[in-house]
Amino acid sequence: MRADLALSAGDFQSKLLHPDIISENVHGIEGSYHNNITYIVLTGFPNLKCIKIQFFLVLFFIYCVTISGNLFIMVLYHLSKTLQSPMYLFITQLSLLDIILSTDILPNLLYIILHDGCTMSLAGCIIQFSFFAHSESSECFLLTVMSYDRYLAICKPLHYNSIMNQSICIKSVIIIWLLGLKITFIQSMSVSSLYYCGTNIIHHFFCDYQPILELSCSDTSWILIQTYLVGFIGIVAPFMIIVISYIYIVLTILKIKSITGRKKAFTTCSSHLTAVCIFYGTLIAVYLFPTKGQLDILNKSLSLFYTVITPLLNPIIYTLRNKDFKKAIDKIKL
Repeated sequence: MRADLALSAGDFQSKLLHPDIISENVHGIEGSYHNNITYIVLTGFPNLKCIKIQFFLVLFFIYCVTISGNLFIMVLYHLSKTLQSPMYLFITQLSLLDIILSTDILPNLLYIILHDGCTMSLAGCIIQFSFFAHSESSECFLLTVMSYDRYLAICKPLHYNSIMNQSICIKSVIIIWLLGLKITFIQSMSVSSLYYCGTNIIHHFFCDYQPILELSCSDTSWILIQTYLVGFIGIVAPFMIIVISYIYIVLTILKIKSITGRKKAFTTCSSHLTAVCIFYGTLIAVYLFPTKGQLDILNKSLSLFYTVITPLLNPIIYTLRNKDFKKAIDKIKL
């Protein structure tokens, strides 16, 4: 009896230590092994060649304008009494999210361009993804709240001040940041729990979700299911709410008899609608297109648009044709 037990234990040990068995059962016993990947290589844009310096200077200029433009909006809001309304509070939060996103992506991208790629630790890669995920998910919720604000302003003007009071606005901002943090925590913890082996090369200019998952040797099927659920809550549901809000807004505007009244009503939501179209348009395009083969450069270009260009455009969209911002700037000058 003891001999049989000893033989069984010996067979189990020999199977457990066999390399083929280990590779087949990585996910089940990954807690007892260290990741084979300790650092990540980001290739960025490897074929820039003679336009590398020009590309670097353009992105550096964009980064400086993005940071200064969004900071200017935040400072102007706190200095001006004419901008103390819910919409402008939400715009300052959008500016803050744009600063976080730009600072998370662009400095490292500038380094990648100059050095034809870069290396970072696996933990650093996940941290970069976490900041990216938080800013993007929070912006989805923020744009949703801003669409509801426009809905109330146009469709329910008599109830606007009673519903969108200061207390509700502050609570909304807190909830937006907490929801963004919660989604980021779920995704980051899921990614951190995986076992990574094999190649450590990511053919992108930042650590996005899908490229990180492709480095894992673990079974990621459960993470994909979780991703669909989180994506529905954080992206699809907010987008549906925005669409419904604008359907009601358009129907209300069409009921206005005077052309001047229609134009004025449309002007109040045109900036937000433009920002929504740019943000969701590029975001959807990136995750609908395949990331392999000939369309890889297209995917990078679209990713570059919503991580670099969109934070630059938001201050321009909200201030260029906004009379309140122009009045606030004139008062500061005086």
